[in-house]
Amino acid sequence: MAGKSDPTRILILGGGYVGMYTALQLQKKLGRQEASVTVVDPQPHMTYQPFLPEAAAGSVEPRHVVAPLRRVLKRCHVVTAAVTEIKHDEKVVTVENPQTGSENLAYDVLVVALGSVSRLLPIPGLAEEGISLKTVGEATYLRNHVLGKMDAAANTDDPELRNRLLTFTFVGGGFAGVEALAELEDMARYATRYYNNIKPDDMSWALVEAAGRVMPEVSEKMGVYVVKALEERGIKVYLNTFLKSVEGGHAVLSDGTEFDTDTLVWNAGVKANPVLKNSDLPLDERGRVRASAHLQVEGLPGVWAAGDCAAVPDLSKTEENPGATCAPSAQHAVRQANQLAKNLLASLRGKQTKEYRHAYAGSVAGMGLYKGVADVYGFKAKGFIAWFMHRSYHVSRMPTFNRKMRIIIDWTLAFLFKREVVSMGQIQNPRAAFERAAAS
Repeated sequence: MAGKSDPTRILILGGGYVGMYTALQLQKKLGRQEASVTVVDPQPHMTYQPFLPEAAAGSVEPRHVVAPLRRVLKRCHVVTAAVTEIKHDEKVVTVENPQTGSENLAYDVLVVALGSVSRLLPIPGLAEEGISLKTVGEATYLRNHVLGKMDAAANTDDPELRNRLLTFTFVGGGFAGVEALAELEDMARYATRYYNNIKPDDMSWALVEAAGRVMPEVSEKMGVYVVKALEERGIKVYLNTFLKSVEGGHAVLSDGTEFDTDTLVWNAGVKANPVLKNSDLPLDERGRVRASAHLQVEGLPGVWAAGDCAAVPDLSKTEENPGATCAPSAQHAVRQANQLAKNLLASLRGKQTKEYRHAYAGSVAGMGLYKGVADVYGFKAKGFIAWFMHRSYHVSRMPTFNRKMRIIIDWTLAFLFKREVVSMGQIQNPRAAFERAAAS
């Protein structure tokens, strides 16, 4: 335990939106003798997830959608490790790095910002066949995977094999699923100009959504427009339909549709980081940390939580729905981080904290190059204007001037010199050539 003259030890679990932005605010406003800040995350960077579909499509360099934690948080101590256990009774967190083993980190103030992971359902074959789009590694993999399937299809005359290779299935019609599908389809459509035996119509793209509409974050009218826009591009949209199984790459849908596919991208929701179950923090029925509107964990002074892993009351909806909590979105995470940092500083200095209250501003989404939808403060747009609003908003939210400029330069170069459609499949298995050489 820190002595009276020692700086308060602030431990932030997670280096995503909430963790990095909270630490960034704290390092700007805390005196060196006032507190020390330690950030723990398995990755040495924060990933700006709204740009992952563009990274997968080649519009943005994957390295430019991540912010290096050590570069951004120069006055913080960054620990590259995964949290394995939280013992608040002892004020100790156990972390583990595969290279260096485990260690215990003590703290005086704890910020829980562990985010979320993909929510998988018990669907036969899903764990073996599926991939999500939540990390820069997955974005890079998907890009090479799609182009690799096109390369393979160009080399075979077997019609069944070609159909399987060129069938791309996406499950989940929220923002993540629609943007990933639209960007990758746009990239693949562009790439067909370099194949003399693959046309856009040879490819089959499908979106499977269990609800009766897509993108619930926008108005119902805009959701209908999105479906029509996708179908006009030849993309099959299955609403009120769920994936029953995908064993061996054979997809079976609840409406009886069956087809073979070598690509299944899963974006059907998220859940709070499961490591929270290995803690003594109060959790709700969905495994999220129970927090007040002040972003303090219920009943635990000195413990704060925000983002996807926290059940924070949504004060903009409590009148119509008293139990409403904030949705897991980047918009909430960034703004909660700002309020959390202010409240934590106020608490340390004996001042009053404030509730997190956020009026919904709206949503923007990209649907490929020069295509998008937007519903912001009642203003609805589609096509080029919405696409421009989407890019403008997200580049403004990207941390650091360095990363903003790199992304803008990527976009400028892509506009001048068109898309890069090169598959670097060796990245998927970088030791393959070495192993073949060793065996020869």
